[in-house]
Amino acid sequence: MDSKRDLHESIEEDECTTPRSGEYRIPVSSVCPPPPRKKSKVVRNRDPPRNGYFQPPDLEALFCAQLRREACT
Repeated sequence: MDSKRDLHESIEEDECTTPRSGEYRIPVSSVCPPPPRKKSKVVRNRDPPRNGYFQPPDLEALFCAQLRREACT
């Protein structure tokens, strides 16, 4: 049984550990970085389509204004 304990203790000793000395520390930043810049707006005027806009023959039938009904008084 002692051999099992010795084996377990030797495994614990061989495990990886995090280095904690000062040479392994991340250095403290003296100045904060600047904030990110806004992306510039890309203004682009679109040209009309080369073939023109699609105009179905029954388009006005779909969007015709209906007559208003008079309210009951």
